[in-house]
Amino acid sequence: MTLDTTFFMFAIPAVIFAGISKGGFGSGAAFVAAPLLALIVDPALAVGLMLPLLMLVDAATLKPFWKQWSWPDASLLILGAGPGVLLGALFWRTADADILRVFLGVISLAFVAFQLARAVNWIRIPNRPFHPIVGMFAGMVGGFTSFISHAGGPPVAVYLLARGLKKRTYQATTVITFWAVNIFKAIPYAFLGIFTSQTLIAGLYLAPAALFGAWLGVRAHHVISERLFFSITYVLLTLTGTKLIFDAMT
Repeated sequence: MTLDTTFFMFAIPAVIFAGISKGGFGSGAAFVAAPLLALIVDPALAVGLMLPLLMLVDAATLKPFWKQWSWPDASLLILGAGPGVLLGALFWRTADADILRVFLGVISLAFVAFQLARAVNWIRIPNRPFHPIVGMFAGMVGGFTSFISHAGGPPVAVYLLARGLKKRTYQATTVITFWAVNIFKAIPYAFLGIFTSQTLIAGLYLAPAALFGAWLGVRAHHVISERLFFSITYVLLTLTGTKLIFDAMT
């Protein structure tokens, strides 16, 4: 990984975008940063680079949403995430760079397809809350996809949307949930060598961008249209996901 102009041209907007998403919107678009970075660096480096930055954003956004979360829902998701993170670590040990590119690309396209299907009512979130065991399962799926690509948002979003939480409670619950999930991920990331000296140095350079994104996100929570924000996300993820799959196959 070379910290040159091309790297920062991709990395700075990606990290700011992730900070905005985690700080202001709870639908999981923060993971767009990892696929974008995977276009120019090895996917493992991209994922390893992003985790400390996402944890920094978590720390920065805890205070604005402190104790405004639904703890019963967050506890179920966090409890389920532990086994999901373990499964993700086991998968990681057998995956090479091209498998990870395909995985990132497929998740990117699946995220867009899921959100578009919801928008046209092809997929409907139940009007009644799910059984608590579904919350644990959503946490497990979220823990697995979060470990592989920081893409744990969609399964968690489906569960929380069915709970009918208010916007601020919903956002606060995602913040506390992924604060815990990212802590779970840090230990196996270290043991598996996903963190490197390169990713840590790059993370230091990108930390101000992450904090700036988090600051923007908290303010955008009240001001910016989610529809506009996620329309941009969908375009980015569609282009990025397609390119990653193409690169892996060729």
